[in-house]
Amino acid sequence: MPGRIHAIAARREALPATARRSCLAWLQLPARLLQRLRAGNLILLCRDARGTRHVRLTPALAAGVALAAVAMLATSAGLGFLWARSLDAGELAAMRHGLLEQQQAAAQLREAAEQRSHALAMRVAGLHAQFMRLNALGSRLAGMARLDDGEFDFSVVPGTGGDEEAPAGSLPAVELDGELDALQHQLQAQRSQLSLLATLLVDRRLGEQARPRGRPVANGYLSSGFGSRIDPFTGQRRQHRGVDIAASAGTRVTAAAAGVVSWAGSRKGYGQVVEITHGNGYMTRYAHNARNLVEVGERVQQGDAIALLGASGRATGPHLHFEVWQDGRPVDPQRFMRAGRG
Repeated sequence: MPGRIHAIAARREALPATARRSCLAWLQLPARLLQRLRAGNLILLCRDARGTRHVRLTPALAAGVALAAVAMLATSAGLGFLWARSLDAGELAAMRHGLLEQQQAAAQLREAAEQRSHALAMRVAGLHAQFMRLNALGSRLAGMARLDDGEFDFSVVPGTGGDEEAPAGSLPAVELDGELDALQHQLQAQRSQLSLLATLLVDRRLGEQARPRGRPVANGYLSSGFGSRIDPFTGQRRQHRGVDIAASAGTRVTAAAAGVVSWAGSRKGYGQVVEITHGNGYMTRYAHNARNLVEVGERVQQGDAIALLGASGRATGPHLHFEVWQDGRPVDPQRFMRAGRG
């Protein structure tokens, strides 16, 4: 196409010069013809058998013939020049049409490239957002799992490497789309797995927090154990559903695990009592208190003060009666008290 454009342009420059030379040649012909006509003889050739005829021209007749010849020659030159101009205009129109088509094709390619670039930018932005969410979730999981600092640092790009290989070239657009789709699906699958792992870790952490551990009284000693014993008031053997911890009156009683206060008040035989529901089937009971420090519905954490030790209810002296219930049955609290020592 560029070679054709240069050829048309060169022809356009050449046509006016050719037309000028043609016009000069035609304008010189009448002068020559007039010189010959002034010689006085005009020879006419006939096709019949009579042969040739000689006509002698007068100056006036010669001038008329010359003017007629000039008019005919001028008309011929003008028509030739107009034909050349029309030919030049047609080729120029074709050239303009071709250039217009090329411009339109280039504009369409540019628009398609911009749309493609915009679509890739949107996909990269979406993948970046997913990476950010995964990094945040991974950091949260690392904290919940109590991993060592730096072992899983999600703010640092992990190291990679390998042998030096010859470059394989850039990925075609179709393969690049396929790689992005596969990466997006992999990120979604990993996000689902990490979310499930986070749920399990949260449940495990809540379960650990809900499991009673440690002594509810910092100072004191075990005055009566769990299970069968002699009742101090009747002298008969009865089942003791908790343990008794003797300590000074007014000693702080603390929650053995995190939970919600489900009872705070007086119960027959127990005196002032606090009950805490911890979840996962656990409930703890703290009885014979001198005064309760919490109310029903209040959330407590392990180690929070919930009462002051006393001798309310059926008691021979200041002590804490401590029970642990699991799935609706009383269990030996000493298992949980020993676990808190580690």
